[in-house]
Amino acid sequence: RHTRRPLHDGAEGPAMPFMSVSSGLSQATTHYYICIMFEFTLCNVIGYAAAVCMVMGYMPQAIYTIRTRDTDGIALPTFLLMGLGGFFFFLQGILTDNLPLTITNLITTASSMIVFGIKVYNDFIKK
Repeated sequence: RHTRRPLHDGAEGPAMPFMSVSSGLSQATTHYYICIMFEFTLCNVIGYAAAVCMVMGYMPQAIYTIRTRDTDGIALPTFLLMGLGGFFFFLQGILTDNLPLTITNLITTASSMIVFGIKVYNDFIKK
C-alpha cells in the first residue's frame, strides 16, 4: 500500500528501497527513508498503546451498565455522541487502513450503542 514518495530534492523515489548507499541512493536519502520507517513504527506503537488505554478505560462503565442495567448516572446525549464519534473513527480507520483505530473504535462503538440502548430502554420504555 506504499506509494512513491518525493525525496528531499523533489525527485520521486521508490516507496521502500533497500537501505544501502550502494543501491545508488545518497546517504541523506537513505537516512530520510530510515526516519520514515521509524516514524511509522513509532506511530503504530503509539496507536496500539492508545487503543489499549481507550478500551481499558471505557470497558468498566460498559460492563457495569450491562451487568446491573443501572443507567441513572449516565447522560443519554453523551453515549449517543460517543457512539457516533466512535463509529466515524471506525470508518476512518477502515478508510486509512489503520488497524489500531479500527479495532479500538469497533469495540467502543459497540459498547456505546449497548449502553445507549439500555439507557433508552430504562428511561423511555420501562417507565
